[in-house]
Amino acid sequence: AAGPGLPPRAVVNMGIAGNRVLRETDGMGASALARFDRDVLARPGARWIILCEGTNDILFGLMPGMPESERATAADIITGYRLLIARAHLHGLRVIGCTLPPVSGAPVFTPEFEAVHKQVNGWIRDSGEFDAVADLDAALRDPAEPTRTLTELLSGDGVHPNDAGQAVI
Repeated sequence: AAGPGLPPRAVVNMGIAGNRVLRETDGMGASALARFDRDVLARPGARWIILCEGTNDILFGLMPGMPESERATAADIITGYRLLIARAHLHGLRVIGCTLPPVSGAPVFTPEFEAVHKQVNGWIRDSGEFDAVADLDAALRDPAEPTRTLTELLSGDGVHPNDAGQAVI
């Protein structure tokens, strides 16, 4: 956008920490499905959406003590993505889907998490339903341990990228 003769560009960040695609997270706001009209469709001049959601849908449902009703399968998350993509397309918006980053350093990481993570990422990459894909998983993963983000790109919690990780993204 800094190039001569190009029109100005704006980015609106409506990200919410702890947010999920499918369900409200206590104290962390409405789900992406519930807030999509307000946070995305109501933005004048919007043309693209970068959708980076889904990790918390998996993680929160696997936390000890969480009821079974909080669990999200890959099919559940994909259904949520499809609803968001369809709503965006109805309004002439294009959607960039972000793969879910590797999180095996997280305290609640389990083989079940990884199975859902792989299914969701495979669908994001291969379904052709997104207008474009940003592969955060590939960009952040440790080649020696692909289920984990490179240590130098992590904030310390095993999940969230630090400033260097954000720069890679």
